Parts: sequence; C-alpha cells; structure tokens
Amino acid sequence: MKKILSVLVFSGLVFSASAFAEEAAIKSASTVPAAAAAKPAVNNQQEVVNINTADAQTLTKLKGIGPKKAEAVVTWRKANGNFKTVDQLADVKGIGAKTVEANRKNIRL
Repeated sequence: MKKILSVLVFSGLVFSASAFAEEAAIKSASTVPAAAAAKPAVNNQQEVVNINTADAQTLTKLKGIGPKKAEAVVTWRKANGNFKTVDQLADVKGIGAKTVEANRKNIRL
C-alpha cells in the first residue's frame, strides 16, 4: 500500500512540475506584445532604389532621405539629367557624402 501511495504522490509531483513548466512557457510567450508576435522575421536589408528613375516617395526609403530631400533629388535630376555616378548624389542640396555612403549598397543608376 505504501508503494502505491508513493507512486501516486511521485506521479502527482511529476505531473505538477510539467504543468508548471508548461504554464510558465505560456506566460513568457504571452508577454511578447501582440504586434511583435505577429510580425514576420525582420529583414535587415534595405530596398534598392534607382536614383535615376525613382519618384520622391520611393527615394524616401533611403536612409537619411526625407520628403524634402527626395523632392530635391527629383528637382536636381530634372535640371541636370540622370546621375552618372552614385557619388554625384552628394551634389543635391542637403545630401552629403555620409548619406551617400550609408546608402551606397542600395542605390542603383
């Protein structure tokens, strides 16, 4: 009888421990904000932008290029024609060499 009682107590402890572990896992998973949980894996790659054909909205996808600078790129392009080099983007008012360098991998001509 003692053996049966010991087995039952031991089984109860094992079951309780596994239930506790499962509950803890559920609680820790539920602490992630719903928006973050619903997001797919982050893609750290920035979109490639052709600076000779992109409209102002597309140009804003480049780092450091907001709506005003994007419009300046379009205006520069209309006045001077297509960019011949990526470095020529620094000729646009408000865009410097650091911005060009930060986006070099994502700029196409």
